[in-house]
Formats: sequence, C-alpha cells, structure tokens
Amino acid sequence: MKLLSDVFEIVKKRNPGENEFLQAVSEVFDSLEDVVARYPKYLKCGLFERLVEPDRQIIFRVPWTDETGGFHVNRGYRVQFNDAIGPYKGGLRFSPQVNLSVIKALGFEQTFKNSLSGLPIGGAKGGSDFDPKGKSDEEVMRFCQSFMNELFKYIGPDEDVPAGDQGVGAREIGYLFGQYKRLTGQYHGVLTGKGLSYSGSLARTEATGYGLVYFAREMLKGIDQSLYGKKTVVSGSGNVAIYAAVKAAALGAHVIAMSDSQGYIYDPNGIDIETVRDIKEKRRGRISEYVNVHPDAEYHTGSSGIWKLPCELAMPCATQNEVDADSAKALSDNGCILLSEGSNMSCTREAIKIIKASGMLYSPGKASNAGGVSVSALEMSQNSMRYFWDFETVDAKLEEIMKSIYKKAIDTAADFGHQGDIEFGANVSAFLKVADAMMAQGSV
Repeated sequence: MKLLSDVFEIVKKRNPGENEFLQAVSEVFDSLEDVVARYPKYLKCGLFERLVEPDRQIIFRVPWTDETGGFHVNRGYRVQFNDAIGPYKGGLRFSPQVNLSVIKALGFEQTFKNSLSGLPIGGAKGGSDFDPKGKSDEEVMRFCQSFMNELFKYIGPDEDVPAGDQGVGAREIGYLFGQYKRLTGQYHGVLTGKGLSYSGSLARTEATGYGLVYFAREMLKGIDQSLYGKKTVVSGSGNVAIYAAVKAAALGAHVIAMSDSQGYIYDPNGIDIETVRDIKEKRRGRISEYVNVHPDAEYHTGSSGIWKLPCELAMPCATQNEVDADSAKALSDNGCILLSEGSNMSCTREAIKIIKASGMLYSPGKASNAGGVSVSALEMSQNSMRYFWDFETVDAKLEEIMKSIYKKAIDTAADFGHQGDIEFGANVSAFLKVADAMMAQGSV
C-alpha cells in the first residue's frame, strides 16, 4: 500500500494494539492503490484520514444481576462508523471476545458491506463482552434491559438501527426492543431481526445463509460450474451456518461438516440439517450431540480441524480469522475450488494470499454475507410503510441483491485490470460509493 502508507502509519499510531481494526483497514487499503493512482483527488482532500476514523465511539457500563442476586458488570459498545449513504446500520455482538478493536473492525467492514448492498444504509457495529451461553432467559433479559438503558440514547429509526449478530438472536432482540419501547414510549422500527409477531420480516433469519449460497452460486457460474454434488464444509452452527447449509443442500450441494466453538462433526452421508437445528435452535446444545442421533458420523474436538477435510466448497460462518494460513493451505491441497466468507473477516490476511495464489475462488464477507443486512434494510422499509411482504417476495429481492453485488464486484475488478478478483472489486466498488457521498457532503 505504497500510496496509502502514510495514512496507514497514522492509523497504527492512533490505534495501538487494535489488531483486528488494523487488519480490516489494511485489507481494504491493499485494494485501493489503483484507485488512488487513477483518482488522486481522494488522497489530496484527506478523505482516507476521515474514512478510517469513526464518527463516534460509545463505550458504557452494563451492570446486571444473576439468578442468585450476584452482581456483574460488562462493557457495552456502539461504534457509529460512517453515515455518508444512510443511517447507521449494523449488528450487536455478545461474546467474551468482543472489545473495541473487534467492534471498530466490524463497523469499518459494515460500512463497505452496506455500500455494496445498494441500499441507503451507513455502517456501525456494537455489542458487549457478555457471554449469553449458559445464562438463563431471566439473566439474559436483565442484561439486555441494562444494555438498552444506555444504548437507547444513541439509536433511532432515522439515526441508527442495530440488528442481531453473534450471540444476539431472536430472544435478545425481543428483550432489547421491549426495553427500548418502555424507555421511549415509541413503537419504532429501531431494531431489525424482530419476531414476526412484532414487525419483523420474513426471511430475515435465513437471509445471511441464503445470500451466501446465492453468491457462491454466481461465483461458480463464472467458471461454468454449479453447486450440484459439490462436497461442502460449513463452519459454525448458528443462523448463518444453518441456513447456508439448508440452501446449499436445497440447490444440490453435499454438506459434509459443521462445527461449533468446541469441535466439528463430519458426516460422509451428508449433514442432517434438521438434527443440527434441533440441537442448536431448540435445545441450545453442543454439536457433539449429533453423533448420538447419527452414529455413522464423526465428532472431533477443536473446530479448526474442519478445514483439513477434503471438500470442493468452503463456507466459513463462525467468527473472524477462523481460517489461517495452515487451514488455507490444507483446503488448497485437498482440492477446494471456492471459499466464500459467511462470517465477517473469516480469513487472516496470510490465508487470503494463499487462497488467491492457489487459484481458488474467494469472496470477502463484505460481499458474500451481505444478505443479512440487506434483508434488515428491507425490514426497515416494511416498518416505515407499516407493511409486510411475503417470504417469496423478500427472498426474491435478496437473490437479486446478491447477484447485483457479485456483478458490481466483477465489473469493477475488470475495469481496473483485476479480472476475476472479487475481493478487489468489492472493496473498490464499495469505497467509490462511500467516498463520493462523503465528498459531495463536504469536508467535515
């Protein structure tokens, strides 16, 4: 990143130790050298210095009590990164791994992801280092209510509309929305991912996973191949992974493995998605329980081993940096032809270099997992209209959005002489829209 090296040095000095955030900025900057060479106006006007600095970073205390009356304090975050193209939009993540660096990285990525969607939404991210796993419904409710007691001051339907993310599902969104309503007395569409009984959208639960598969299908079409019969590994077992597996299987792929934070299952006969859904969605259990129902399957402790399984399609849907250099090399050596990110920043920078050098097709999360935020924006539209689209309508809109993102990425890559480089095309296409909007609105 020769032309942007001075800017990146400023970012490093201003954000010491924030490795995830620096990684996110570095990955985007690597793709923007050609843009700066063609359009030096962006560098001359100081746009990059503004682009990497969030509009605001909100950090707050979240006190709550457990079932025994014990007192706990967690830390809450909301980073409103960029609203040049619309109100802030981005998920809330509850996980012990959450810190300011992670939230800033995800907010930066979200800005570009939302730009790619073609919908009028800016980028933000939030969450807490609270771990909902193993907590009772009452404990989670008390935490969510305390979290919203502070967050509500900074959000609104035309200001900032959070959604769910890792650790924040329908249960958590319900508790958060209920507390927002009590505090404000307003029935706004201020959160997305809401239940269908209170202004949610059909297909929102499935959106990220379905969109990931729609995007992978477009990538395969580009090399005259299809999903049919392809051995597929899907990491994770949350909403994204489950519905990616559902849609992949429906379109003819052969899903052979899934995982959670403790290990992975391998079923050469094909993963029984309904068993996984029963374990993870209904009982909040561990993926290891799968072999109790399907004894021919194998369970292995340690989730990283999933990438050593021979497969043709890899869809990481668990967490950031889950695919490292060793995993990328194993995938390449075992005949994988496509890796499409379902989680945000699934791959380390070293892994991406290996993947692309090997000739594997690769798509970054900002492009291939944009289905979730896209349907969230469609939920916002339905809330604004006090209207409700059927599943088929929302799913059709989602499919068209994913096709459009792929086309923008491919066309932009070709325009800059990087034919077939989806990462480059996605980064540049997303940047140009945000940058032009920022310049049109002035220098502040």
